[in-house]
Amino acid sequence: MSKKDIYPKILLALVVIFFVWSGVHPHDSRLTWVLETAPFMIALPILLLTYKRFPFTHFVYTIIAIHAIVLMFGGHYSYAKVPLGFWMEDWFGWTRNNYDKIGHFMQGFGPVLYARELLIRTSPLKPGKWLNVITVSIAMAISAIYEIIEWLSSLSNPADTEAFLGTQGYIWDTQTDMFMCLVGAIFALLFFSKLHNRYLDRL
Repeated sequence: MSKKDIYPKILLALVVIFFVWSGVHPHDSRLTWVLETAPFMIALPILLLTYKRFPFTHFVYTIIAIHAIVLMFGGHYSYAKVPLGFWMEDWFGWTRNNYDKIGHFMQGFGPVLYARELLIRTSPLKPGKWLNVITVSIAMAISAIYEIIEWLSSLSNPADTEAFLGTQGYIWDTQTDMFMCLVGAIFALLFFSKLHNRYLDRL
């Protein structure tokens, strides 16, 4: 095993441990757990199958792991019941558990960096304004697709998917979810592009 392979395998082991933990006696229904962790269950096989041909930078793998762990906590407790969200509710005087907003922040923060790396390495695009516009648009498109999936889930089985939606009676939940995705994407580009470039330069 080469040194460059050790770090991704440590991250993989950590994420798998969290995944197993999240699936043990989830606080809501098994369906809610599956819906909340489905992005990870879809992404993991793809990442494993493409690892040899197209390994991401260690920076991006770290973001993927953090993103996955956020999903695991949401899946285990359901987003409206994650303890961190209740703590934030007490700290900031909020009237709802806003852990789901962390999830949607990561929905922008992570995909904008994943798309950035893919485009820099596989297309003529170089770091700059157009790359930023395109990667933010990709992150927002993913967020929109996720909201559509939530909507379709609610139509198919309103009772069993209520925890998956996690609106908690907030009528602007969908709009603020997408806004947090936008904030996450812009934050990632503003504060982590240079660090990302340094990792890309090492390839």
